[in-house]
Amino acid sequence: MADKIEGAVFDLGGVVVDWNPRYVYRDIFTGDEAKVEYFLSTVCPMSWNGQQDAGQTIAEGTEERVALFPEWEREIRAYYARWIDMIRDPIPGTTGVIAALKAKGLPVWALSNWSAETFPLVRHSVPAFDLFNKIFISGEYKMIKPDHRFFRAALDEIRMPADKLVFVDDNLANVAAAVELGFIALAFTDAARLKADLGTLGLAV
Repeated sequence: MADKIEGAVFDLGGVVVDWNPRYVYRDIFTGDEAKVEYFLSTVCPMSWNGQQDAGQTIAEGTEERVALFPEWEREIRAYYARWIDMIRDPIPGTTGVIAALKAKGLPVWALSNWSAETFPLVRHSVPAFDLFNKIFISGEYKMIKPDHRFFRAALDEIRMPADKLVFVDDNLANVAAAVELGFIALAFTDAARLKADLGTLGLAV
């Protein structure tokens, strides 16, 4: 299998770097987990965050939610005002895996659902990001995973067939979409499991 693999494509959030809005809202709601979960499931859910990842501006998205939930205005505006506090340390071990693949001569890319407005805030602060041949940010392409079009847009620039690429993502819907497109897709849980899965493919790292 290893002789068939010519490159790898990684998700970023949850695979390379830790991002979680709960870090901010646990502070805002002073540890009230029920309120945190209500807010992040109803007021500012991941589907809403995905609209910004797909190209809607932060200003548009914020005003939309404030109009729907005026009683939560302060907390809604904190979402992007304090967005940088949602970013924590790199996921342990993943950077080493990416570096090891590069050392084997394999090119690596990133394909991430991420707002084009927030990504520049961390682009040069995460060492792993400098290892990628290119980072495909959904907000720049106005489409998000698991939309096949986003994968195909990246493939057009990578200029390799999907079946020669390992795809790594922690979101199972994205992994399923990658499988449908022919990628050798791996569901990420942690770096140790990723190393084991790559070893099964003949890529010891």
